[in-house]
Amino acid sequence: MLRRLPTSRLLALIAVVIVALSGATAIAMAALSGSGPTPPAKPLDVALHDAVTAPAVDGITARITFTNRLIDKSSIGGSSPLLSGATGRLWAAGDGRLRLELQSAGGDAQITSDGKTVTVIDATQNQAYKIALPADAGPSNGHADTPPTLARIDDLLKQLGGDADVSGARPSNVAGREAYTVRISPKHDGGLIGAGELAWDAANGTPLRAAVYAAGDPTPVLQIEATNISFGKVADADLSAPIPSGTKITNIDLGSRGDTGHDGSGAPTGNDPKSVAAQVPFTLSAPDSLVGLPRKSVRAISQGDSKGALVTYGAGLGGIAVLEQPADSKSAGAPAKGGDHGLQLPKVSINGTDGQELATALGTVVRFSRGGVQYTIIGSVPPAAAEAAARAL
Repeated sequence: MLRRLPTSRLLALIAVVIVALSGATAIAMAALSGSGPTPPAKPLDVALHDAVTAPAVDGITARITFTNRLIDKSSIGGSSPLLSGATGRLWAAGDGRLRLELQSAGGDAQITSDGKTVTVIDATQNQAYKIALPADAGPSNGHADTPPTLARIDDLLKQLGGDADVSGARPSNVAGREAYTVRISPKHDGGLIGAGELAWDAANGTPLRAAVYAAGDPTPVLQIEATNISFGKVADADLSAPIPSGTKITNIDLGSRGDTGHDGSGAPTGNDPKSVAAQVPFTLSAPDSLVGLPRKSVRAISQGDSKGALVTYGAGLGGIAVLEQPADSKSAGAPAKGGDHGLQLPKVSINGTDGQELATALGTVVRFSRGGVQYTIIGSVPPAAAEAAARAL
């Protein structure tokens, strides 16, 4: 499916996934108001343990604002609220169902989930995505719903501390609610990502604000917040959004958790360039290093009957991934027209071949086709580094 998508559709899908996961993870977000009462100071582990063991709320209703500074508006057309940001509303039930509605002058976007499938409807693109979320690959150990103990949280924080700087639980007030805020910044190999912040309700543990910062930028690149929030049962009608007639629907199955390979075990199908090269119908390009980053893995991948390869370089968030798949006439580098409703990406020349480039505050995507192979280079790196990696393939 990714191979067949035009680059502008791929961009929209990336934005869709970001918004959907943000909505599912941070059910009701709120801006730090800087006023109002704050909770008593607590160690981070205690504040987290209190949050995960707090009584569950029956439901959440909120007015929200979604901010997206990820993409320079001068480099891409279109008015989708998923790309440009918007205001809207959010409803979430205690059983995991939710609906996020983003409203803009150009049209609305709706995101709904029943916990197993996320449906995203973008009216500005006449497009809907139905995303089947990963399911547990193995049998339950009987402790899936058991909150982690304080000792377990301490172990997790210790592991996280090896790769990131983690602030304490800062007492704050979020949309009139007493809250704790934590900031996490990568220590190394962070690429263009500077930090992430999460605030949660001190009384019930509900996440209240989520933000992602680019390196060196004090203003969030992505943020979702609520202007007001209330707790209580949510009507079933508020949790559904029908797909309009005539909308193009794209189905995406993310597979089981840990299902990165296709040999029946969930393990990657090979990490040796020669064995992977024998599985793909094209000449694999997997140099030992790329723009100074050592090769870390080579995996064979499948999308239906299409065989491809995923090659990764470097470590951490600052690494680069190269997706190689058979090209067809619909996946060439020319900008999409007509059905993309004005979404256009800048062109880039890769050794004389026309490609497309999406440069964002958090990373770069370069896509081009050559010799019957489509290459997609993705990394939290500046455009010059992504282009250099593409030209070295």
